[in-house]
Amino acid sequence: MNIDTYQDLFIDYLISERGYSKNTIESYSRELGRFVEYIIKLGIENLEGVGQNTIVQYLNYLSELKLDKRSQHHNMVVIRQFFKFLIRERYINNNPTTLIDIPRLSQNLPEYLTIEEVENLLSAPSGKDKFGIRDLAILELMYSAGLRASELCNLKVEDIDLVAGLVKVFGKGSKERLVPIGQNAIRKVKDYIENARGAIQKVSGVTYLFLNKNGKRLSRVGLWKILRHSFASHLIQNGADLRSVQQMLGHSDISTTQIYTHLDIKRISEIYKKFHPRG
Repeated sequence: MNIDTYQDLFIDYLISERGYSKNTIESYSRELGRFVEYIIKLGIENLEGVGQNTIVQYLNYLSELKLDKRSQHHNMVVIRQFFKFLIRERYINNNPTTLIDIPRLSQNLPEYLTIEEVENLLSAPSGKDKFGIRDLAILELMYSAGLRASELCNLKVEDIDLVAGLVKVFGKGSKERLVPIGQNAIRKVKDYIENARGAIQKVSGVTYLFLNKNGKRLSRVGLWKILRHSFASHLIQNGADLRSVQQMLGHSDISTTQIYTHLDIKRISEIYKKFHPRG
């Protein structure tokens, strides 16, 4: 078999036996594809021809590509798993990654928001229309249950028990877990289900909990847009100038950023009354 065939067999194994998510599979395919392309350019046509020196050279190649330590680490994790799979399935006899040290990652603590910053984020959506009610429920539930973006988007109505205060989550590798949620999240999700979800849903039979404006399952991209919207709204509400917000959001035209100014008409009115001589 050629190298591409071994690559396909490995990816099939990750999907069928390991149950990796779509995003993980795409990441593994991309990074393994880069490695396969590299060794083919070296003139290696058989995986038995890959030795420790080849792996060391590839690590140097990743450094030359200016990949950070985390990316280099993940590339080596993928390659090591690939060769372990080949050994286990008896496609090859020697594992060239055995004595190779994977680049270490620094143990920096992740950045986090203060309680006050979280409170500000949770109060960003207005909660006055159906989408505001939805967005409040999303933020409260994510924070209360510590959900990943993909986990929240894949929740179904039947996965949440508002009486018991529990949500059933399917995480990485399709692993199921039950997570308790607080009273604030329970109230906001209940409000969304009773007063907003039906108005957003346009066709029957959609079982996902959170829906987009088309009445379909909310995507990860859609979720990030909601969080981005909250980010921009808070900046405007707390006095950030429009040009600064434009730069932070990456808008090429300031007119795009100006959509956020309508969110704080009350504050603008108060500033007008305070500072205008005829206010």
